[in-house]
Order: sequence, then C-alpha cells, then structure tokens
Amino acid sequence: MTPTPTPKQVLREVFGYDAFRGPQAAIVEHVCAGGSALVLMPTGGGKSLCYQIPALCRPGTAVVVSPLIALMQDQVGALRQAGVRAAALHSAESGASAAATWRELQAGGLDLLYVSPERLLNGDLIERLADLPLALFAIDEAHCVSQWGHDFRPEYLQLAVLAERFGTVPRIALTATADPRTRTEIVARLGLEQAAVFLASFDRPNIRYLLRDKSEPKRQLLEFLASQRGHAGIVYARSRKRVEEFAALIKAEGHDALPYHAGLAAETRSAALERFRHGSGVIVVATIAFGMGIDKPDVRFVAHVDLPKSLEAYYQETGRAGRDGLPAIAWMVHGAADVPPLRRFIEESDADPAQKRIEHGRLDALIGFAETSSCRRRILLDYLGETGSGDCGNCDVCLEPSQAVDVTEPARKALSTVYRTGGRFGAAHLVDVLLGGDTTRIRSLGHDRLGVYGIGRELDRLQWRSLFRQLTARGYLVAAADGHGGLQFGPDALVRPLLRGESRLEVRLPPPARERRGGRSPLGSATPSAIPESVDPELLAALKAWRLEQARQQRLPPYVVFHDRTLVAIAERRPACLDELAGLTGIGNAKLASYGEAVLEVVRRLSPQA
Repeated sequence: MTPTPTPKQVLREVFGYDAFRGPQAAIVEHVCAGGSALVLMPTGGGKSLCYQIPALCRPGTAVVVSPLIALMQDQVGALRQAGVRAAALHSAESGASAAATWRELQAGGLDLLYVSPERLLNGDLIERLADLPLALFAIDEAHCVSQWGHDFRPEYLQLAVLAERFGTVPRIALTATADPRTRTEIVARLGLEQAAVFLASFDRPNIRYLLRDKSEPKRQLLEFLASQRGHAGIVYARSRKRVEEFAALIKAEGHDALPYHAGLAAETRSAALERFRHGSGVIVVATIAFGMGIDKPDVRFVAHVDLPKSLEAYYQETGRAGRDGLPAIAWMVHGAADVPPLRRFIEESDADPAQKRIEHGRLDALIGFAETSSCRRRILLDYLGETGSGDCGNCDVCLEPSQAVDVTEPARKALSTVYRTGGRFGAAHLVDVLLGGDTTRIRSLGHDRLGVYGIGRELDRLQWRSLFRQLTARGYLVAAADGHGGLQFGPDALVRPLLRGESRLEVRLPPPARERRGGRSPLGSATPSAIPESVDPELLAALKAWRLEQARQQRLPPYVVFHDRTLVAIAERRPACLDELAGLTGIGNAKLASYGEAVLEVVRRLSPQA
C-alpha cells in the first residue's frame, strides 16, 4: 500500500513549489485533519492549493464546485499537466465523455472532480456521490452566494444541502472578494458556522492603482493602451453599447481587441474567451459578464472607462490583473456622470429598502475611494476590513503627490449654487452656471440671472467637476433620492459651518488646464518591467515560442504548460541538467518528466558556447 504523502511533499513533487505562502500551510493542515473552513485570499494568492493538496492527502475524491466551464477546464488541464487525476462534469461535455468520467470516478480513478453548481444539484449526482468515498467539498468563488453581491449565482444558495447531506465531509469555501457583511452571508448560507475562518491579506502589492479624472475617455484610454501594446488586458465598460464602441475604437488603433457581453451569441462569447485564454496580447472589452474565474495569469492591466457598481466589485475586477505576481496596472477614469446610472440601478432593483441602503453605502465607499486624497490601497484595504496598513508607494496618490489646496471659498460658491438652483441639478449644469455658460438650458431656467452666475472662473471645468465629486464623497452634498443625478445638501451640521466660513476645506485638485496639456506623468503609461535585467530576451522569447507550440499541440492555454514566472526563472538561471531544472518554481515531477529534456535543449541551443 502506497504511503499517504505529506502536504509538503505534494507541494514540491506535484506543484513544484518549495514553501507555502501566507496561511496556506495552516489551511491545508486544518482541512487534511477533516476540518471545514472559509478561506479569504486574494486572487493569485494560491487559493486552489488550499483544497488541491488536501485532495491528494486525504482518501477519496474531492468534489470542487466551480461556477464557470472555462475555469474548470483550466484547472483540470493544469492538474493533468502536473500528473493529477482530475476531470470535470459540465454542460459542455458530451454524453459519452460524462459517462467515461463517471466510470472513472466509481473506479476510484479520480483525485478531483470539478462540477458546476447546476450539475451538482440537478439530477441524481448528489445521490450517486453519497455512495462514494469523498475527501472534501470545495466551493470556489463562494461570494456568488451573496444575493446582492457582484457575481450572484442563485444556484449557490442551494449548496447548503452539502452540510445537511455530507455532515462528516470537510467543506472549504473560498473567495478572493468579500467585505465583512458578505463573509457573514457566506457563513450563514453555506452552513459554515462551525468552520474555521482563514483571512489572508487582501493586498496585491504587484498591482499599481492609477485613477484619472474622466475628460475624454476614448482619448485617455488610447493613450494608456499605447504603452500596453502586446500585453493582454481587460477593459470594462458599463453597457453593451459602450463595449462595442470601445472595442471597435481599440481595434482601429491596431490592437488585438474584441467585445464580450451577454447580448452576443453564445458561440461568439465562447470564441472570444478561447482567444483570450489561448492568445498573447489579446484585449477583451467587456461588461462585468466577463472575467470571473479566468485563470489567465499574465493579464498585465485591467482598465475601467466607467465606475463599477461597488468597491468590492472593483477589487474583484482589478484582481484579474497580475495573477502571476508580476507587475500589473489597474487603470480607471471616473467622473460625476458615472454615478446617477448606478444610483438608478439600485433604486429600480427589487431589493427591499434596507438592502438598497446597503448598496448605496457600497457605492458611496467606491466614490470615496475614487475621490480620496489618501493612499488608494490603504482605503481599499480598510474597506475590506484590513486596517493598519501604511501608504503603498504604488498608486497615483503616492506616486504623483500633489499639495492639498484651500478650497473653502470655491466650496462655498458650489454649495450656494446648489441652493440657488433649488437642489435639482447635477454637477454638469452647476459648473455651467458657475462658469457663466451661455446655454439654452441656463437661459430658459433663468439661471443666468442668479447671483452665482459666472462667479466661479478661478477654477476650470475639470477642477470644478473634481470639487463637486469630492464634496459629494465627503458628505457635503448627496444625490437626490429620485436617482436622476441632482445634488442636494448633506447633513446641516456639516454644511452650515462651511457655508458660514466657520470651517475650512482642503482637497487635491487637478492642475490647471495649461499644465494638463501634454498629459500626465508617465507613471501610468507603462507596466513596470517584470523581467530582470539578467534575463536574455532572446532565450525567453525562444522558451515562449516552444511553450506556445506545446500548448497548440495539446489544445491548452500556454500558461497551463508553464507560467511566465517559470519561463523567466529558466531564462535567468539557465539550468544545465534536470536536477537544476527541478529546483525551479512551478516544475513538479510530472512536468519535469514531460518537458525537462525539451526545455534543456532550448536553453543549450541559445547558450554561449564554452
């Protein structure tokens, strides 16, 4: 009888890593001992190993509930590359393939079985699993259970049956995104009240957060993408129409770009996903319908041309960049016009009043993040319940420090304009009034006869828009309850002292228009280099070409064969034998046996002659 391997042996021999990261070791030990757990760990932090290693150390088959077919395919492909017996049951499989998987499962030939929640809950699969030895249940993307979360899947609500039917089988729920309220919801809905909670740092230090005031989003995006040519990335827009417009614009500039949204035919969406997974340098322009569970590690940027619906959603979406731990950028343009549609979405939803208040609070947190004059990463981590972090040095606020200026008088003018116009108008109209705009609307409303008309020429339009957003973020102004974008006074105790000149206000404003011409600092124009200077670019290119050919032959995404990080390590270390190659990260026994000699041949071919 083969002895049961230890977690450390599995980590090195199967997955090719020398040491656990963060709380991985404690989680693996807990689940191997039969304990259930809720695991909160950032994207790229190694969540999968937290159930894959116990699956190989415990007797029986581990059942992994995963929400997307593409994610299951990537996970199964990567595990098989590592020599692990894994398979998936989902709607895209043929009847013959599903039957073969079931026979293999009954014969004890699978270490891990991936299933969608629909496949697990419909039909007789649960009853059939009850007759088999099970190592554990893993519920991936567990935030999908949150009814008002950003990726809600109604089928996840039914997964509470696992606690009822399989009480002695450990269950591990995992997510990269959950604020404290969502964590409580996951525990309650999945019956994890007695489970241990493991909370890793949500920090993604390799991601640079860069936010810009929205002025000309199409031009701004193209300027950003000009420095990202050849890199894979995702661009998020709020509507299908905007997705199509931006995809066409980006493609016209010579980028390999394509749209993705729920209005496209299923085969078109599937083809787009496959191009993104298998290709190099593909940019997908998408609504939030794209991205959850995408395992592609070499996404170098995520760009938002519209505000997402919450700070939690923003963290989830930007987390799809830099999964390999190498430098990446989260870039976003934002403006006051982004907010009213999000407010209307909340108000027009079927949520009860209490839930609507929660959703408005989440949106307010996002607005505060966008308008902060403090380190953005610190604001983001505070929101996720991780307090005490210092300034990061890797966001636009830290990298492009600007002096806070006294805006007490402009703020008083802004508040007076809100009052004089009746608290019914949005920032765009209010700025027109302050700048003395000669518009039909201003004349028809008689706002050109108000005392505040034309009194705001000390700031330009972009600066005024920024000030209005910051007054809203700080609570001096609030959106009107009708959801149409009108601004009204916030709490009297906050507004009155400022109006009377009894309190001062300092904020960061964009530089004047004359200083903005020529663009901003180049800090956001290029992803920091992920390649050490000691790496021979010709060897790295040859390794990537070899990997691409291997992937094409096996119909796999290239990153399933080897991650970029592993190829960089090979190109830097230039291993001369299998033993040296075996010591590099990401190369376990199975990959060493499958690819070792071929990799060494590439290295020898491009190594200087002795």
